[in-house]
Amino acid sequence: MDITMNYYSSILIFGVILFGSVIFKLLGRLWWNPMKIQRLMRAQGVQGPSYNFIHGNTKEMYSKRIKAMAKPMQLSHRILPRVLPHILSWLNQYGRNYVQWFGAEAHLVITEPELIKEVLNNQHKSFPKAKLQGHIHKIFGNGLATAEGQKWVNSRKLAHFAFHGDNLKNMIPSMVQCAETMVEEWAHHEDKEIDVFKHFKVYTLDVISHTAFGSSYEQGRNVFQMLQRLCELSITNRYKVRLPVISKILKSKDDIEGQSLEKKMKDCFVEIIKAREEKLNNDEANDYGNDFLGLLVKAKNDPQDSQRISLEDVVDECKTFYFAGHETTNVLLAWTMFLLALHKEWQEKARNEVFDVFGHSNPTFEALPKLKTVIINYNNKT
Repeated sequence: MDITMNYYSSILIFGVILFGSVIFKLLGRLWWNPMKIQRLMRAQGVQGPSYNFIHGNTKEMYSKRIKAMAKPMQLSHRILPRVLPHILSWLNQYGRNYVQWFGAEAHLVITEPELIKEVLNNQHKSFPKAKLQGHIHKIFGNGLATAEGQKWVNSRKLAHFAFHGDNLKNMIPSMVQCAETMVEEWAHHEDKEIDVFKHFKVYTLDVISHTAFGSSYEQGRNVFQMLQRLCELSITNRYKVRLPVISKILKSKDDIEGQSLEKKMKDCFVEIIKAREEKLNNDEANDYGNDFLGLLVKAKNDPQDSQRISLEDVVDECKTFYFAGHETTNVLLAWTMFLLALHKEWQEKARNEVFDVFGHSNPTFEALPKLKTVIINYNNKT
């Protein structure tokens, strides 16, 4: 009887100690550490909204965003009040540099050009890339956007080679073909309004699918649909704070869906990669292909261990390229069309220049640099 009582007493004491340890660590992470950082920053003259237990400033960020989105947007380049209203508000209140809180994580916001330049140059490697979490990590993984060190060097080398001048030249026929399909669709909407943003989304998707995945572009489009859904989940959960440990045990409906999408995407990529490898192994092709995926598969099977990348690396690079390349290009095209609609004199200049350079023929790689109004020379841009 005494042995049994001692046993249960020991278990109870151990449980109390373990529970107390967890609570102590949580309090340290969710209260003591944030308050310490806040005192240190304010002692250096860096102000900001006060830290609130667990959620930080996310509730204020969310409420300011909802309030801004509820108002009609004026036709202006001044979009900061709409897309990041909390930053504009706190810049006006606390100065050009301030600290805000995403949960218990401190974010130092800087707007002074010299400080921004120092961070971007990062000569002393003092500013590592942010560690992506949640649904946004499922989108980018550990690809070029988040990689550092030698992994980043290898990823950058592959991307640079994939989009070298000669390779870009070979992509132009696919780009033209996809554009012709889109324009033919527009012809059926003469004298009607067209949502160009939606059309450009399809166009850029088709271009990336063809140029990155070659004959597997239909599967590439399926991957994109899953990436789009992950993006929606990321936006929906943007201001939701994840508690350490607890969030790994108690998963929300969105978390479960995100995990499922991530697995489906990987399975789809694995299927595409294996198809490329089997074609070469069965002598149905001379190489893995010159598109982006082909270069990645070649690197995966590189005979030198130091140059070889893993299957996970191939999947992450494809996801990064697919999402980042599509989203940025789609938005840029839509915004350009919007500006041309506002400034019709530039619309006329651009149209006349295209006809002067190409006539009624399709664009060519050699003639593209002659367009001074339509595009900016890449060297000047960088």
